[in-house]
Amino acid sequence: MSDHQLRPRTPTPAAPTPAAPAPGPRVLGHRAAAAFRAAAPALAVYAAVRALGLLVFWVAASVAGKDPLGPLSGRWDSVWYQRIAENGYGYTVTLPDGAVHPDLAFFPLLPVLERAVSAVTPLTLGGAGLLVAWTAGLLAAWGIYAVGARLRGRRTGVVLAALWGVYPTAFVQSMAYTETLFTALAAWALYAVLTGRWIVAGALCVLAGLTRPTAAALIAALAITAATTLVREYRTRREAGERKREAGERKREAGERREERRAGPLPRRHGRMLAGVVLAPLGWLAYVVFVAVREGSPFAYFEVQAQWGNNIDGGVALASFIAGLPWPATLGLCAVLGLLGWLVVLCVRQRQPLPVLVYAIAIVVISLIGAGYFGSRPRLMMPAFPLLLPPAAALTRLRTTGRTAATLTVLACASAAYGAWTLLGAGPP
Repeated sequence: MSDHQLRPRTPTPAAPTPAAPAPGPRVLGHRAAAAFRAAAPALAVYAAVRALGLLVFWVAASVAGKDPLGPLSGRWDSVWYQRIAENGYGYTVTLPDGAVHPDLAFFPLLPVLERAVSAVTPLTLGGAGLLVAWTAGLLAAWGIYAVGARLRGRRTGVVLAALWGVYPTAFVQSMAYTETLFTALAAWALYAVLTGRWIVAGALCVLAGLTRPTAAALIAALAITAATTLVREYRTRREAGERKREAGERKREAGERREERRAGPLPRRHGRMLAGVVLAPLGWLAYVVFVAVREGSPFAYFEVQAQWGNNIDGGVALASFIAGLPWPATLGLCAVLGLLGWLVVLCVRQRQPLPVLVYAIAIVVISLIGAGYFGSRPRLMMPAFPLLLPPAAALTRLRTTGRTAATLTVLACASAAYGAWTLLGAGPP
């Protein structure tokens, strides 16, 4: 046998495994298409219930001899947004009682979108506002479905989107208001957090902070979730270290340095999480600073809200309103508030993820502790869609799909009738 046959062979070095390429536009397009197909039932149901609401309102307005489009795009807050879109900020109304209402109380994202859509289409600012609101409504229903499907399954996601569409004040979703735009941004931000996309969540929070002041609830959800995650992991690592020390395990010094180099003082995912949290409040803060600079006072934004009667009083105005009602109305309103509290308890017992739970509770709290017009509070709570998860889960447990559909149909008809009655009335929603 020759020497070269006895000589051990030198192993051929393995070729390095190429890194997985980043998803290209085609892959992302396929994913988006698949996500849309999955959400199509929810979007169809949502569109159907909102179309029913519009149809009932259109018939009621025609019978009453009124313009159907007027209440949707040319009344109450819609007018303020369109005026900002057309002329920018600077308009102020002085009421007979001396109260001053400046337009700085309204956040800028909706007017910016109205102006942009009107500039590239033949639509008026009112028509552009409706297009933005209706498109955002579909995006909100999609995001609500995505959150519900991830937490409780696809069927629950569909029912959750439908319940949001038949909410008692869901007629506002068909108006040139900010509710649909804000809810869409909030739903997708929560979904981004649930799937670990913290920077995306932070960017969506920036836009939400330019839409409504209640973005504070979304910002709090991200911050509290991040803080809880860091504390929990710190405690887990410390307990693991204590167990190792008690067992007498010791690593070599080189091994410890190698482990530190591999883990690092801050894992990469934690860096993305903190970046998202830092990014989240920038939109809201930017508008507060804009108002402060414009008015020459660091607290100008809060002064503007106080001029509109939207200052925070801890619920004093709500308690006074309830106390001043006739006793049957007081009992009915207390029952509604009790139902709201019961829904919050059910959400806690359902063990909803922390960001979802914090967001929903914060929206409810913000809506109840302000001194603003009481009739607007149900509308202000409408973005708190996680409160509908317990009834959505209950509806999916019905024996047949027909019962679920029948229940949703009844709720849709009731919501449509209430919406038509409210829109044809004199007061704001």
